[in-house]
Amino acid sequence: MHDKLTIQDVDVAGKKVFVRVDFNVPMDASGNITDDSRIRAVLPTINHLLDEGAAIILASHMGRPNGEAKPEFSLSPIAKRLQRLLQKDILFANDCIGDEVDKLKADLQPEEILLLENLRYHKEEKNNDEGFAKELAKHIDVYVDDAFATAHRAHASIDAITNFVNGADGEHCAAGFLMKDELEYFHRSMEDPKRPFVAIIGGAKVSSKMGVLQNLVKRVDKLIIGGGMAFTFLKTLMHDIGKSIVEEDMLDTAYEIIKYAKENGVKLYLPVDCVIADKFAEDAETKVTTVQEIPENWQALDIGPATTMLFTEAIQNAKTIIWNGPMGVFEMDAFSRGTYAMVSAVAASYSLTIVGGGDTDVAIHKAGETNKFSYISTGGGAFLELLEGKVLPGIAALSDKPKEELAYA
Repeated sequence: MHDKLTIQDVDVAGKKVFVRVDFNVPMDASGNITDDSRIRAVLPTINHLLDEGAAIILASHMGRPNGEAKPEFSLSPIAKRLQRLLQKDILFANDCIGDEVDKLKADLQPEEILLLENLRYHKEEKNNDEGFAKELAKHIDVYVDDAFATAHRAHASIDAITNFVNGADGEHCAAGFLMKDELEYFHRSMEDPKRPFVAIIGGAKVSSKMGVLQNLVKRVDKLIIGGGMAFTFLKTLMHDIGKSIVEEDMLDTAYEIIKYAKENGVKLYLPVDCVIADKFAEDAETKVTTVQEIPENWQALDIGPATTMLFTEAIQNAKTIIWNGPMGVFEMDAFSRGTYAMVSAVAASYSLTIVGGGDTDVAIHKAGETNKFSYISTGGGAFLELLEGKVLPGIAALSDKPKEELAYA
């Protein structure tokens, strides 16, 4: 991010600013917003633009309408919530492109806010269509991306649109405050971490995070692997794991990670005991056993108490902790204790603690420990791709800072 423009680098006074946000918030069956944290997360960017006298055009997707204008995916409830949060009138467009939208954008005055309808009502959005992007960019002076959670998507409102803002060079395409914070915290943890540096990776499937593990094992001092993915590693070590989840085609790669950790002095932690069940259900019969003694027809659905103690002790001296993915099927009470114990342990640590996606943020919110973490990322897939070392399209598309600025940075 150090070489990319941020919202603080751009003069927006009197200009029309297109802000790509992520208002893809959860709603109940009646269309009521059940969690508005993604809306609140971009308020600093919106308030800054208002203070600077910009006219603001907000654009987001909602759900997966697959190119059709489906009422259940409308952003109109977002306009009402945003109006309440800002204590300010919000104009709402019934589409995101077209003559009526163009007129609303053209007439928009400084310190006014226009929210466009769901970008994904048009299939061209996900196809990164340049014609669609050009329509979105009409009447726009400055582009701001504050939707980190979608930064790994090469979509029209994230990638192609930057080719049409202030000319083909896209010199006025900047990161908003949320995007800036996400990337700065990531940089602090991955590029210049205070050590010991510990990564905690959980979740069900190792295949979706193998690239992450391969990158992290080269950077961290300790790597803790929990959740269902741990059993692919345990089977690699010739343990009998019963009916626990395992990905046979990942066994060789798991072995390579174990081997790399051993040869390079990285401490690798795997479960030593687990909570097992006779079926995948809330009312299953459960018991605690070592990972070497899982019966043939039983499956592990959470880490056990000895593992919880092992993992907790492993992070005691950590100065930097990155966490992605739960330790078990925490949505079911019988298999939630491992994840919640780790929430408490990480929250109590004296370290920089960064959490990203993988439902871990949900567990932290449920545990009421949100304020004890240094940073909770708004991105799941985007966070994982950064951990994997990939370049995100949404970041690459932003304008570079002038070279003379970088020389004095």
